[in-house]
Amino acid sequence: MGLGILMLAPLAILVFAISVLVQSWAASAKKMQRIPGSLGWPIVGETFDFIKEFSSPAGIYNFIQKRQQRYGKVFKSSVLGRFTVFMTGSEAGKILLTGKDGMVSLNLSYAGRQVLGPTSLLHQNGEFHRRLRRLIGEPLSINALKKYFNFINTLAVETLDQWSGRQILALEEASTFSLKVISNMIMSLEPTGEEQEKFRLNFKIMSRSFAALPFKIPGTAFYRGIKARDRMYEMLDAIIAERKTGNNFKQDFLESLVNKHTKDGNEEDDDNKLTDGQLKDNILTLLVAGHDTTTAALTWLMKFLEENPAVLETLREEHMGIQARGSGLTWSDVNNMPYTNKVLNETLRRATILPWFSRTAAADFEVDGCKINKGWSINLDVVSIHHDPVNFREPQKFDPSRYDEPLKPFSFLGFGSGPRMCPGINLAKLEISIFIHHLVCRYKWRPLERDDAIQPTLVRMPRNKYPIMVEPL
Repeated sequence: MGLGILMLAPLAILVFAISVLVQSWAASAKKMQRIPGSLGWPIVGETFDFIKEFSSPAGIYNFIQKRQQRYGKVFKSSVLGRFTVFMTGSEAGKILLTGKDGMVSLNLSYAGRQVLGPTSLLHQNGEFHRRLRRLIGEPLSINALKKYFNFINTLAVETLDQWSGRQILALEEASTFSLKVISNMIMSLEPTGEEQEKFRLNFKIMSRSFAALPFKIPGTAFYRGIKARDRMYEMLDAIIAERKTGNNFKQDFLESLVNKHTKDGNEEDDDNKLTDGQLKDNILTLLVAGHDTTTAALTWLMKFLEENPAVLETLREEHMGIQARGSGLTWSDVNNMPYTNKVLNETLRRATILPWFSRTAAADFEVDGCKINKGWSINLDVVSIHHDPVNFREPQKFDPSRYDEPLKPFSFLGFGSGPRMCPGINLAKLEISIFIHHLVCRYKWRPLERDDAIQPTLVRMPRNKYPIMVEPL
């Protein structure tokens, strides 16, 4: 009998643990009972539906749209082990993105916190977030970007020189181009060579881990991402150590931070200084900010232009007019492309490359008649905002003329809004304007397959990487 009791003990412990988890889950669920929606099964919630829709052609929008039709603009769910309130609309956008009266704080996923590190700008709130944003925002300001114009312009021409008469994957080409730009700006990494290839390989492995289930088990995407991140840290450690000796001076962002803003551990706390750990975490953050949005936007832009010949022709006229002056593309030209800016905005609206913004309620507040409690996770559904016929007539139509007139506040959130607007916005616009100028002045292209499916990643990109055949005009 004693042996039987010993054998039953682990089972009893397991049953007790599950019972405690279910009771805790039920207690938390009860607090949300006034919010419409379903929390699904205990503990598991609606995670399986969420993951299935995440990989569907329309991405997570399918999951949200089905529930909006049933429950309204605000509804609750339980996904990936987290109770979440999904919401949409201008009122919700204003509250969540401006952080009005300290109502919300950023809610970075567990995977994001682990990959980017504990001191990443994307993981900070309050005064420390403002300080970090000020320190690392320097290379992405319009004034700072001016000195990189010639490098970006030359790289765009050299990249497109390789396209004539070829079949290419536009997404891969855009990714390589944007990563070469941001890595050169930050640490003077040359666009070709062994170091660039090693860096690019590790960056891509790391990027894929953001949307992976956070299981740090060998063989998983998350585990591979953490290992790739660690290899990138080793590269940065070597570069930072060399810069501190003063033997390899470079006029880049890393040099500025090493000389002006880093501390050696013996100094008292200084608001204008960062430790090496903070420096590395935020260099990775800048790399992500300067790569993902540009890569996605440039790929979608090419896709939408091919699908809308009249828009492409009008855009080409603007750029042929610049080329006709015969002086080559200049910094002044890039800052005077009105139709190009409208096309880019419409691309960001239609594609909605950042489909939602995740926040945590920092205080109790009410939106659309629903009371939100402090501590709850909130997701703002941007896809629905961008495709609301109240804000955009015929929302599925690609129409840059929408931006001839001012838009309603918080109806267009291409790069976010408020204090957490994407820090890479100026760089993305500069890269895309330069690249598109040379592309439309030199080439025409056609897709090798028609497919609107979305990659199951946090930044929306075409699943097929948009394969095209490129030919000279």
